Formats: sequence, C-alpha cells, structure tokens
Amino acid sequence: MKNKTVLITGATSGIGKQTALALAKLGAHVIITGRSQSSRGSAVAEIKEASGNPNIDLLIGDLSAQANVHSLAGQFKARYERLNILINNAGLAASNRELTVDGIESNFAVNVVAPFLLTHLLMDSLKAGISARVITLMGGDVPAKLDMDNLQSERSFDRLNSYSQSKLAMMVMMVEFAQRAQGVTMNVCYPGQASTNMTRSVTAEMLPGFMRFAFPLFKLMTRPDGGKSAAKASRSSVYLASSKDVEGVSGKYFDTNNKIADWPPAVLNTATRERLWSIVERLSQVK
Repeated sequence: MKNKTVLITGATSGIGKQTALALAKLGAHVIITGRSQSSRGSAVAEIKEASGNPNIDLLIGDLSAQANVHSLAGQFKARYERLNILINNAGLAASNRELTVDGIESNFAVNVVAPFLLTHLLMDSLKAGISARVITLMGGDVPAKLDMDNLQSERSFDRLNSYSQSKLAMMVMMVEFAQRAQGVTMNVCYPGQASTNMTRSVTAEMLPGFMRFAFPLFKLMTRPDGGKSAAKASRSSVYLASSKDVEGVSGKYFDTNNKIADWPPAVLNTATRERLWSIVERLSQVK
C-alpha cells in the first residue's frame, strides 16, 4: 500500500477508524473524514501513533448536506494529485424521519446520495490513480425488494427497516455505477456486526416489534469493547482495498469472510437500477 492514497469517509471512529489504522500500518497515505474540526486531534493522533505512519490527514465534511460533499471533494482535489482508493464507510441509521437541508430524507441522503455524489465528484482523481478502487460498506441484512414508492419513507418510516431499504438502494446504485464506470473497480462489502457509535445508538423502539424481546442481547453484543469488534469488521474493506486477489474485480458483493456473495434480487433487476439511477442523479443534480 505504499505510495497509495486512500480516502475513508466517517473514519474518526468505529469500523472506519479501524480500517484507516490497518491501511496506515500497510504504509498507505490515509485521509479520513469527520463531521467537525473537533474530531481532528484524537483520531488522527491515535492512528499516527498506533501505526507509526505520519501520513494521516483529516478533511471536514458532513455528508448529509450536498454542499458539504462538494466541499469535501474540492478539499481533496486541492491537496492531492490522485486517489487510489475511496472507501464509502460513513452511514446513518436515523431514529426519526427528518429531511436534510437539501430536502432529502436523512437515511437516503447519507447512505445513498452521498456515496454516489462523492464517487462521481472524485472520478477524475480516481482515474488519475493506478488500479483505482471504490469500496462501499453495507450495514446489515437488507430486504429482497426495493420499495420504489417509499424510497425516502414518504409513505411510512419504520426506523431500521427504512435504514435497510436505504442500504439496499445503495447496493443497487453501486452495481449500476460499476457497470458505467471505466478504469475504476467498484465493490460492496458487509463488515459484520460491531460495537460502534451507530450500533450503540440503536434503541428498542427502532426495532420491529417481534425483535424487541432480543434487545438486551443486542445491547450486550454492542457494548464498548475498545474497538476489537470494529477491527474485526474492518477486515472486509481492508481486503478489498489492499489485496491483489481482487485486482480488476468489479461489481461484486463480498461477505465477512472476503468471499463473493449473492446480490439481493433487487440489485439484479436492470429496470430497478436504471430507475433509481435517474432518481439519484436528479436529487444530486449530477449532469
């Protein structure tokens, strides 16, 4: 990974931070993103110290707002000549239906529109890199069908189900992107369960009724563990970012064991992919 430039969104904590640490140990120049300047000191300093790699930088950008996504891409282009690996790690599991400043439901904005828009804006930087790769992280089980009439929870908001729908939409978008992109590989991976700020923020009310009886067990599984489970969960993204075994492999879904897994049926539906692509293009004002 030496001489490779890696950008990881949402990497000041959790799986993203552990991914950054692992790639830093491999010698990569790692740039992490955070929502505020206050996250600069601890995350960057900790990764530098633990990895022995001084080439760790931070860029600021709250991915819920498209202006910030543009700003983040602009910051990157102003400072770096190329991008070898983009890891779309940032995600959101909203507890209530809220609209962003762009008028987009927050889950859909962060989990679908933001990775699409950032990847689009950094495409020239990626193509300037050698064997450029884009890796996007999943976030748990997803339904088989994408509800195209409720993409932004316009009809109903069902907490974790709405989150899962947004993650399925993200998978659909990234597969279509992989079909359209040239000179850049794009894959999706599932990191598995980990104790992170996101999982620890889940409340019993966010779960479907039939699952709430298991909430105490869920909380036990996601209690703080010093980053151990997040480090384990980072292995999928680290593998896709660094392994020669996936050189040239694109449009695939990898499980926690770094094996190619089956896509949900919705991802394989060409009409669904094309329709969603048009919707996200319009929402992100990509021309």
